[in-house]
Amino acid sequence: MKSKMKTLFLISRLRLAVAMALLVAAPFSVIAAGAQAAPRFVGTIAAIGADTLTVKTDAGEVHQVQVPSTAVLKRIEPGQKDLSTAAAMQFSDLATGDRVLVKLDPDAPAGTSQALQIVAVKAADVALKQQKDREDWQKRGVGGLVKSVDPAAGVIVLTSGVGAAAKAIAVNTTSTTMLKRYAPASVRFDQAQPAPIDAIHAGDQLRARGTKNADGAQIEAEEVVSGTFRNVSGMITSVDASTSTLVVKDLASKKQVTIHITPDAQMKRLSDTMARMLAMRLKSGSGGGGNAQAAGGAQRSGGSAGQGGGQGGGDSQQMLSRLPAIQMADLKKGEAVMVVSTDGVSEVTAITLLAGVEPLLEAPAASQNLLNNWSMGGGAPDSGAQ
Repeated sequence: MKSKMKTLFLISRLRLAVAMALLVAAPFSVIAAGAQAAPRFVGTIAAIGADTLTVKTDAGEVHQVQVPSTAVLKRIEPGQKDLSTAAAMQFSDLATGDRVLVKLDPDAPAGTSQALQIVAVKAADVALKQQKDREDWQKRGVGGLVKSVDPAAGVIVLTSGVGAAAKAIAVNTTSTTMLKRYAPASVRFDQAQPAPIDAIHAGDQLRARGTKNADGAQIEAEEVVSGTFRNVSGMITSVDASTSTLVVKDLASKKQVTIHITPDAQMKRLSDTMARMLAMRLKSGSGGGGNAQAAGGAQRSGGSAGQGGGQGGGDSQQMLSRLPAIQMADLKKGEAVMVVSTDGVSEVTAITLLAGVEPLLEAPAASQNLLNNWSMGGGAPDSGAQ
C-alpha cells in the first residue's frame, strides 16, 4: 500500500511539474494545451469579474471559472518550475494578460466550474524577463548563415556579415547546450522544438547565445536556434489585405509564390537613394559599409560579432533595423520586394520583407546575404524569447 501511495504521489508531482513547465516556459506562446483535459488547463486571463475569471487556453478554448474565497492562489516568477518559492496572492492581484494554470475543483456542484487552485505568472513579470532576455541576446548573441557543421566535435561555423565585412564564427556546443529548430511555418522562438545538432545544415540561419572570446570569433553556446529558410525576390503580382497575403513572381524560379504576412514579420522600405547606394556597395563587394552609413545615418556598432561580424556589416544591418516599419497597405502591385521566409515551394510565411529594392535586384546574391544577416542578427530571436 505504501508503495502504491508513493507511486501515486510521484505521478501527481510529475503532472504538476509538466503543467508548470507549460505555464512558465512560453508565457506568450500558443502552447498545445488542448491535450490538457479538466480538471486543469493553462491559458491567459481575458476578463475578470467580481469572482470569476475568463481564461482563453492555448488551444483557443474559452473557460469561465468561479474563484471562491477558498481557492488557493499562488504567484510564480517566469522560469520557475515548482511551487517551493511561490508567493501567496489575492484575487484582486490578478489582471488581464496574466498567464494562469487553473486547477478545477472536482467536488464543485454539477454544471459549475470552480477553481481549487490558481498559479499565475504576472504579465508585467513576463515583460520584464523578456526585456532582460532581449538585452542578453543583444550582448551575448551572434547570428548568421551556417557554413559547416561538425556533429562529432559539436562545432558549427557561421558566416556573419556580408562582403569584405564577412566573418567566420565558431559556435561550440556541448551536451548542455539547448539546441532548437524553428517549427514549420513559424518564426517564433517560443514555438521552436528541441532538435539534435545533425538537424542543422549548411545554408541554415542560426542564432546562438553564450560566452564569446575576445575577438568574437568563437562562442561557447548555451542556447542555439536554427532553421531552414527561403529567399524570394521579385515583383508583387497581387496584394490581398483581407488574408494578409502577397503573391510574388520569384525571379529565381520564375514561379508565383504566395507569401503570408503575420504580425511577427519585419517589414521595411528603402528610399531610392539608399537602395542605390547599397546596391553600388554590394556589387563592388565592399559589404555596404561606407555608403550604408552615409545613406542611413547609422552609428558604428564597434564591429562586434553580435552586430554582424564587422563594422561594415553592422552598419548595413543597423541601417535596415532603423528604417521605419511599413504595413500591408503600403505594398502595391508591380513593386519589387525581397523576402526571407519560412521554407516552402508555393506558399511561405515572411520573416523579413524589404520594399523599395529595385536597384538591389541587380546584385541579388549579395543583397540576399545582407537580408539574411539582418534577419539573423545578434539580437533576441523574437519577442517570445524566454
